[in-house]
Amino acid sequence: MSKVAILGSGSWATALAKIVMLNEPEINWYIRRQEAIDAFIQMGQNPGYLSNAKFDINRIHFSNDINEIVANSDVMILAIPSPYVKQTTSKIRRSMRNKTIVTAVKGMIPDENMIVTDYLAKKFDMPADNLAVIAGPCHAEEIALERLSYLTIGCSNLEKAQQIGALLRTSYVKTCVSSDVIGLEYSSVMKNIYAIAAGLCQSLRYGDNFQSVLIANAIQEIQRFAQAVIPTPRDIDASGYLGDVLVTSYSKFSRNRQFGQMIGMGYSVKAAQMEMEMVAEGYYGTNCIHIANESMHVNLPIVDAMYKILYEHQSPTIVIQELTQHLS
Repeated sequence: MSKVAILGSGSWATALAKIVMLNEPEINWYIRRQEAIDAFIQMGQNPGYLSNAKFDINRIHFSNDINEIVANSDVMILAIPSPYVKQTTSKIRRSMRNKTIVTAVKGMIPDENMIVTDYLAKKFDMPADNLAVIAGPCHAEEIALERLSYLTIGCSNLEKAQQIGALLRTSYVKTCVSSDVIGLEYSSVMKNIYAIAAGLCQSLRYGDNFQSVLIANAIQEIQRFAQAVIPTPRDIDASGYLGDVLVTSYSKFSRNRQFGQMIGMGYSVKAAQMEMEMVAEGYYGTNCIHIANESMHVNLPIVDAMYKILYEHQSPTIVIQELTQHLS
């Protein structure tokens, strides 16, 4: 796929750039801060993330002007934390109707309470066939280490999904496709909530037996919610759903799990966010799913529990004890 751009400069954006450059002779790359671009060019690596991922700078066109990148790109991989997607895309002044946007954002637009593809479709009047999502268990740190990983590409146009899959396929990244864009997006949002719960429960000294029950119930919550939003046959046990929940809940690389561990140790939300210096998408996702579910009334006891802890500031010890009565 010609003229590919990366939008974003974090660890996930860097990992995606690394694998795209194995299949493309050159890429465009939007990074907001010029000083970060200058340091990247000087060092041959991202100065802030994944320092073991080296790049051939001669094959990258950097710019801190997003409109320049959009004008010179056909396919854009959006890898920006969800709280900043609206601010970043508001700078775009060019038509997007004939562009393809692949969102690697595993969160919702907080103040709009919309999944990213819905927001982009509405904002830029883009057809569904030109919007795709990247899902599945794939930590940026393991991509940098070239450890075997699996991605699911969701798009209503399966031919385009296959093309995007080929763009991201390497000797250590396997890809498959799906037409369940909305289900994959909501699953990607919700798995971060459950990862926070898993980390929190570890800090509260709940053991592996309970953790397995927690995650088994979590995947059932995703299934119920996804079916309420868009009823369609889906294999919730596939790696794009269950696999992503498992790795985000258990991996040492999971920032949402780390965030939950800190909350369980007694940190306030603000203190945990400041110490991590990275966005825990599950914090924002908890509020978004809670608001979305106010009109649907899906049974989501784990999401409800995390909302009580993170937004109503109720005692984690008491809330999780109450939650144990609703799991099976």
